[in-house]
Amino acid sequence: MSRMDVPFLVVGGGPVGMIEAILLAKQGRECLVVERRSGPQTAPAAHVVSARTFEICRQAGLDMQAIDAACKDPADAGYVRFVTRLSGEEIGALPFERQGDECLRYTPTPLRNLSQHRFEPILADAVGKLPSVDLRYRWQWEQSEQDADGVTSIVRDLDSGDAHEIRSRYVIAADGAGSRVRGSLGIEMQGPPRIQSFLMIHFGANLREMVRDRPGVLYFVMDPEASGAFIAHDIDREWVYMHEFDPDQESEEDYDDDRCRDIVLRAIGEEAPLTILHKGSWHMSSQVADGMRKGRIFLAGDAAHRFPPTGGLGLNSGVQDAHNLAWKLCAVEDGWATASLLDTYAGERLPVARENTRQSLQNAVKMGLLPQALGTDVDPTSARLAESLADPDRRRAVAAAIEEQGEHFDMLGLQLGFSYAEGALVPEGSAPPLDSAREYRPSAHPGARLPHAWLEGGEPRRSSLDWISFDHFSLISFGAHESWTEAVERVGKVPVRQLRVGIDLELPDDAWQTNCGVEPTGALLIRPDQHVAWRAASLPEQPAASLTAALGRIVGESS
Repeated sequence: MSRMDVPFLVVGGGPVGMIEAILLAKQGRECLVVERRSGPQTAPAAHVVSARTFEICRQAGLDMQAIDAACKDPADAGYVRFVTRLSGEEIGALPFERQGDECLRYTPTPLRNLSQHRFEPILADAVGKLPSVDLRYRWQWEQSEQDADGVTSIVRDLDSGDAHEIRSRYVIAADGAGSRVRGSLGIEMQGPPRIQSFLMIHFGANLREMVRDRPGVLYFVMDPEASGAFIAHDIDREWVYMHEFDPDQESEEDYDDDRCRDIVLRAIGEEAPLTILHKGSWHMSSQVADGMRKGRIFLAGDAAHRFPPTGGLGLNSGVQDAHNLAWKLCAVEDGWATASLLDTYAGERLPVARENTRQSLQNAVKMGLLPQALGTDVDPTSARLAESLADPDRRRAVAAAIEEQGEHFDMLGLQLGFSYAEGALVPEGSAPPLDSAREYRPSAHPGARLPHAWLEGGEPRRSSLDWISFDHFSLISFGAHESWTEAVERVGKVPVRQLRVGIDLELPDDAWQTNCGVEPTGALLIRPDQHVAWRAASLPEQPAASLTAALGRIVGESS
């Protein structure tokens, strides 16, 4: 058995695992990523990438032009539509998230529809260019044993059958919903493991002409004799149809290509040339792990939380996990934080996962209002659907039920406004602003993401977020710069860089300062992951002592 020594072993080469590796590499760390698949995702899976995930990609130094080119044009992917059948009547429609220029006041990178099987190859290409990251496909994790100094894992090359012993300081398990690593640690999941089950039918077709006047990313088929949902990964060539089935009565093997084609054509409502490309089954669940860490092994992404897809929060939450964890691991390894900093990972991320689970499940439950309004919940027939749509009172009830889905497809507040109540921060006593899932209110309350603002001058345009480096804290001083400079010089071994508003950061007006809740002499201490760690609303009597005390609380020691 061969042996490899590497500081970090990442189990799972999906988006979460690869972004974890990229963030570690950005800080000069070596890591091994093992993935049992033969390569990047080839069939569609997640398709919503939030503004926050793109901000993290931007900070990680990924090729944002390549990412942008792989995204779907909002003109094609800007609506959710409720139809009798795909070729039939449109019952109603809602905008799909805020993807336009109006979002640029809140983020440099608005949400887009970027299919996972197009996102993963971009990430794999980026990983392949990093000399400090070794990505091994067809390598499967089998077991890990911990001791005081590290973790010894066994991984197997599935092609050769050879086993390899990997000695690492830490293991990050991003190995998906059925995480074998989590199972080995005995960490339990809380919540229902199976709410509904679906067959995902991936097919090739050009349906542009059919939906020419009503392009969209999601089409919910409301005819109960053909109910399901179409996802347009590319209107001109690539679609998915989600068909509910009962795995207690039948299996995926019962659905051959002919049966899948019949199901899709029934939901389309007319003949159309199409090719079945792939099929797979999955279970909608709503679960969060009891914990995200056991010793030197950490869980991230679906290994730690499984959301219903109603909200598109799964992949994005996992990327936030990776972002939260990477800087903390490096801080501890570099000796400027104690191991207690690692305890804040689960303390910060689990409440976010629970809230995302709650919101996703609420979205899924609200979808039940539509068949209730149509009367097809008690009489699941095409005839009842037609009768209801011909009834003006029913029609008004259906319109109201569709409007009730608005928050489901417009969650900017949840995507950008999530905040950590406690952890690697200095709380202020007052609760963080309570924003709805829909409305985002910029805030620099400790625990929140630093508000975005466009800086003056320079091309391409830079965001306030672009100034936050991933390998040190940033102290943004709004005035009294010399006093804050002296404070930074006296903080000890914790790396802090000062950014002076009006000198390093040129802002067009004082709106950003107002959003940050800081007076002209105050300052913000920003963590490497762009979250606010401490806010000095005004210059303290002893700036150096106050900053040093804040850092000591955040990193777990007196600096």
